[in-house]
Amino acid sequence: MGISSNHSALEYLRQSDAVLAKIMERGIVPNWESTHNVFHDLVSCIVEQQIHYRSSKKIFAKALERAGINQLMPANFDTFEQFGLAPLALSEAKYATLLAVVEFWRTHSLSFETMSDAEVRATLSTIKGIGPWTIDMILLFTLQRPHVVPYDDYHLKQIMIGHYALNPKVKLKAQMQAIAEFWGDYSSLAVLYLLASKQFSKLK
Repeated sequence: MGISSNHSALEYLRQSDAVLAKIMERGIVPNWESTHNVFHDLVSCIVEQQIHYRSSKKIFAKALERAGINQLMPANFDTFEQFGLAPLALSEAKYATLLAVVEFWRTHSLSFETMSDAEVRATLSTIKGIGPWTIDMILLFTLQRPHVVPYDDYHLKQIMIGHYALNPKVKLKAQMQAIAEFWGDYSSLAVLYLLASKQFSKLK
């Protein structure tokens, strides 16, 4: 299991999607980094409203640095809370979700790596405050599952509207789904290339 980026996967996307072919021709390469730490990455989504792999403001990374922590775990969360979170003045809703995540981890022992996508979704959705977008980010970036298209992601919507000339006023999700059908077994790989194209444009 995982996101395949071998020659056959890339060639499949090149042949099936002209937009992705052009992105690849520009030398754009997605970020393949993953902590494989669901707790760490969930907290980043809550603190920053963005998973840390995609962060431009680096709010979560700076909070970790203040606390002297590299990998966040339930065991060192109290230190993170005291030294990393205190200056951020998080909203009550965010703080409540953080505490719900910590409590869940302290009372459950789970292996997300061995779960199906549906099992991951069902498990994480039981935590109050964790919604579909956050779970998509965990499946895509943390667990690197091959069949994830986060249709509710604001940036992916904007990227696909721009690249594929979609009409945002007429069933946008259905238009996105129609395009994703061409990606076959490599939908996560396609999404990562599209998201990377936005970062590439920022750096130009």
